[in-house]
Amino acid sequence: MRIGIFGGTFDPPHFGHLILASEALDQLHLDKVLWTVTADPPHKQEQTISPVNDRLAMVRAALQGNPAFEISQVEIDRPGPHYAVDTVKILQQQYPDAEMIYLIGADSLRDIPTWHRPRELIAQVAGFGVMGRPEVNFDLLDLDSQFPGLTAKVTFIDTPLIQISASLIRERAAACRPYRYFVPYDVFQFIEKKQLYHGFGTEKDFPVEQA
Repeated sequence: MRIGIFGGTFDPPHFGHLILASEALDQLHLDKVLWTVTADPPHKQEQTISPVNDRLAMVRAALQGNPAFEISQVEIDRPGPHYAVDTVKILQQQYPDAEMIYLIGADSLRDIPTWHRPRELIAQVAGFGVMGRPEVNFDLLDLDSQFPGLTAKVTFIDTPLIQISASLIRERAAACRPYRYFVPYDVFQFIEKKQLYHGFGTEKDFPVEQA
């Protein structure tokens, strides 16, 4: 079994996340993608993040209907901060016969020297599925000189350019600007009902259906 590990705060999950995960599933020949919702990301200690139960509920809403996408609570069921190397180790214990493919953006690969115990992480995983970003440039050969064998584990995923980000959605919601078609409808419903990002009002053109 080949399992993709797709970690993030997912605040909120959006169509960009879903497209990237779907392309990884197809191009890397994965059997499933585990979406690991990070409760306490070490690189966002100064950033306000929505409650983990709300983010978990949004991811659950976004993934419904695709049996190849599953939620993992490995970063929720243990105290933080949560590091990738520890997450992979726990998931490997849960799936002892699986190959673990860690899904990251090109910026994360570029910054891997700054990660927590990067050599151990590289040794643990069967590969990295890297989602390219046109604005990110780095020297893979230079990284390989620091971490021998890294290049052999890197596969770049060919993905469409998606100009959607969770921060953009939060900004639009805070300003009461449209974001309805950036996220699955059930995620939109949840955000509006909970008033997660703007604290008042709903989009006038897209009223929330009453339960």
